[in-house]
Amino acid sequence: MSLPKTPSFRLDGKRALIAGASSGIGLGCAVALAQAGATVTLAARSIEKLEETASQLRQAGLLAGTLAMDVSDIKATQKLVASEGPFDILVNSAGTAAHSLAIETTEEDYDAVANLNTKGAYFLTTSVAKALIAAKKPGSLINLSSQMAHVGGIERAVYCATKHAVEGFTKAMAIEFGPYKIRVNTICPTFVRTALTEPTFANPDRVKWLEEKIKLGRVGEVSDIMGAVVYLASDASALMTGTHMLIDGGWTAD
Repeated sequence: MSLPKTPSFRLDGKRALIAGASSGIGLGCAVALAQAGATVTLAARSIEKLEETASQLRQAGLLAGTLAMDVSDIKATQKLVASEGPFDILVNSAGTAAHSLAIETTEEDYDAVANLNTKGAYFLTTSVAKALIAAKKPGSLINLSSQMAHVGGIERAVYCATKHAVEGFTKAMAIEFGPYKIRVNTICPTFVRTALTEPTFANPDRVKWLEEKIKLGRVGEVSDIMGAVVYLASDASALMTGTHMLIDGGWTAD
């Protein structure tokens, strides 16, 4: 009897584009993919932070470059991806939030969140897919979604709406891109300690709410996401597409 062989989690020879890589989860994903052997391109609006991170990665013997990219600028993003691609792996961690009661949401806040979280993510994903299809290459496209794509939350109607939409187009694109061996999935974290979430952790009422909802009794750390992104990017998840990975400490188990 021959024993089954574990698929490789290595990403040697693969090119990965990480949008929103200047801090937080995006930065963690970039480091994880580089440590798994991928050549990573760190992308964000401000390139100064990216250069520092890329330099640290290169000093560690890893392969890293940078790219100035504003995901909400659709035409510029499409042009950049077309000229710099194809990328075997996409991780879109660019996102924002504007928390308020639903009846107090302004149109400006709605547009700012939706343009980046949904519209920007949609066209970045299709841009990377288009280049892969033209090159006749397979790929793994990963959007950072949220547990809020599967539940509702206090003062998060707009954010929930955008992340539910990401889950929807992920499923549709997985169907369309499947024949080209291009996989599309999401990662859905609970609240993770980053610069973006610090206002939430500074609010005692919100912290109490988090502690009641997260069954493991702690919030997320960037490191909790790093293994998941390597898994989805690698051959270890070769049969996964059109779905999500919830990393929520049991939040959605109710």
